[in-house]
Amino acid sequence: TASTATACNNSPTLCNRAYGNVTLLGAHDSAFLRDSSTGNSIAGDQSYNTVAQLDAGARLLTAQVHSATAADGTQEWHLCHSYCFLLDAGRLSDWLRNISTWMDAHPHEVVTILLVNSDAASAEDLDSEFVASGVKKYVYTPPSPATASDAAIPAAKWPTLQQMIAADTRLVTFVASLANDNTGASYLLDEFTYVYENAYDNSSPDSFVCTPDRPSTVKGNPDAAAASNRLFLMNHFLYTDLGDSIQVPDLSAINATNAESGAGSLGAAVRQCEGVYGRAPLAVLVDFVGDGGSVEVVDRVNGVVGAVGRAGV
Repeated sequence: TASTATACNNSPTLCNRAYGNVTLLGAHDSAFLRDSSTGNSIAGDQSYNTVAQLDAGARLLTAQVHSATAADGTQEWHLCHSYCFLLDAGRLSDWLRNISTWMDAHPHEVVTILLVNSDAASAEDLDSEFVASGVKKYVYTPPSPATASDAAIPAAKWPTLQQMIAADTRLVTFVASLANDNTGASYLLDEFTYVYENAYDNSSPDSFVCTPDRPSTVKGNPDAAAASNRLFLMNHFLYTDLGDSIQVPDLSAINATNAESGAGSLGAAVRQCEGVYGRAPLAVLVDFVGDGGSVEVVDRVNGVVGAVGRAGV
């Protein structure tokens, strides 16, 4: 039986795979909880906190970064769901510190963060949060591209998980998007230079598609997306409409949405998109990690049997 000391991202079979050739389980809006800490806010996308998500096998975490005013009048960077008055999950640096502490205790795990930069934080602003949290020691910085136009890295050209672990550069950070360049913080990677996504605004299980939606340069063109060397982040979560253009995460359908099979299921969507692109996605982004079978779907996609070092939620 494999031990956690010989495993990478919970399995020894993933160690020699390039980062771009592993499918990550992604926790959409990881910091925004629907639990007792938020009064079971209907705006929450996750039932369990970020540390529990990591324990369960999530390896990509997303959050929205907003400017907020502290009690003493100073400006801070907070994680807020659309608006800070709606759901404020606290300071970005505190969230990153929790991730850093988890990575300290799990030295064989590669983690990815995607920050939605809602209020145009600069690279310097974000870098200060990474420094304050202690997580900057783990950041991965790709080699400098010859030109900006060829910055995207083919899947197989990323380092292997084992190489990233050996170098202790185990944190990949995408930002959508930076207000300026990332001078002085080259580990902050402009998301859509490296990644393309399908549409995320879905409220019906029959509305999931594989067609690229962002960035605009490949929108609607799967061949262009595949040829661009970008990696595919597959959005797979549902909203329910409350009227007046208000949408909230659909928890009632989660057992079907995150399932291996069935109409609108995660497993069916991955198989469909594998058929379109000829390869598995870099990540599948889901709500309510731990509900409905998303962990098992990603293990199947990666060919992982007998994962080690996980804890159930």
